Amino acid sequence: MSDGWDPVAFKTRVDAVLRAFLTEEAEQLVAIDDELEAVAEQLKNAAGHGKRLRAAFCYWGWRACGQPDSDALVRAAASMELVHAAAIVHDDLIDDSPLRHGLPTAHIALEPALGGRPEPGAAARSLAMLVGDHLMALAGHLFTTSGLPAAYLARARGLWTTLARDLIAGECLEILRSGGRPDTDASLKVIRYKTAKYTVEQPLLLGGLLAGAADELKAGYSAYGLPLGEAFQLRDDLLGLFGDPEHTGKAGLDDLRTHRPTALLAETWKAASPAQREQLRLVLGRQDLDGTDLRMVRELMSRLRTPERIERMIFVRVERATRALDDVDVPPPARRALVELARQATDRLH
Repeated sequence: MSDGWDPVAFKTRVDAVLRAFLTEEAEQLVAIDDELEAVAEQLKNAAGHGKRLRAAFCYWGWRACGQPDSDALVRAAASMELVHAAAIVHDDLIDDSPLRHGLPTAHIALEPALGGRPEPGAAARSLAMLVGDHLMALAGHLFTTSGLPAAYLARARGLWTTLARDLIAGECLEILRSGGRPDTDASLKVIRYKTAKYTVEQPLLLGGLLAGAADELKAGYSAYGLPLGEAFQLRDDLLGLFGDPEHTGKAGLDDLRTHRPTALLAETWKAASPAQREQLRLVLGRQDLDGTDLRMVRELMSRLRTPERIERMIFVRVERATRALDDVDVPPPARRALVELARQATDRLH
């Protein structure tokens, strides 16, 4: 096993796989009918961004078992990015988010193609939903046609069902708990199922299953992956409210407009006085929020030191994740890569 771990080179490999795969799929859509051009374009661009962390965790789940580098494994790992792309399209629809990576989200970008038709916005949302569904199907297709032996793929088949179930459960729990009384434990459960599992733990386990990982190593992957995945989303929620939209590429008011059940909001609510809770009630769930409302909430959270508490939660989870690596026998290059990935996943400017 090479000691070198070059995230940029790995991202380039994954990008190339996704670009070629989605371009071919988009061409096949247009071959059915030229009117599908706008849908095909959204499909082609859906996975055009990101650091490829999910693919990297799958890759190192494989390499940590002592397996060599493999182009087929990189193709299988790239399928994790299509799962993410599908989740993003659906998430943006659920939250009615206008921006992602500084660009119009799928349902916004598709609306011009429906100009002059009755209710183009509703039709664009329907098209975006189908793009997200297709991306999830394509993730499985890329995985199973990666070029890995059928016996290897069979080991991972059951986890695909679990991954989809957990992701949908997390999305449903977020919808069911949006607008409710903020609660940290309830928010962390949403995080765990909606994001943490498919971002870190399950890609690692898929790589390990493909490589024939022993039960002890798989347990170690979960002990590392779950807290790290939670830390990843805690950082994302913090950036969502306090980050600069020019860097995050997201609308800073989304979580407030949707009254999303974030741990950041729950910790603020827990520390707030009755008068401060009333301030929050006047903001949460309103569709006409502006920069003044955002500043008020930021100032309130800062006074209550909520961001510091979330930072502490992130720190504790990253420490727990990296310590878990001490309890499993993995080659030193894999250990170093997983420690570095933990830093990349949680020490983000955007």
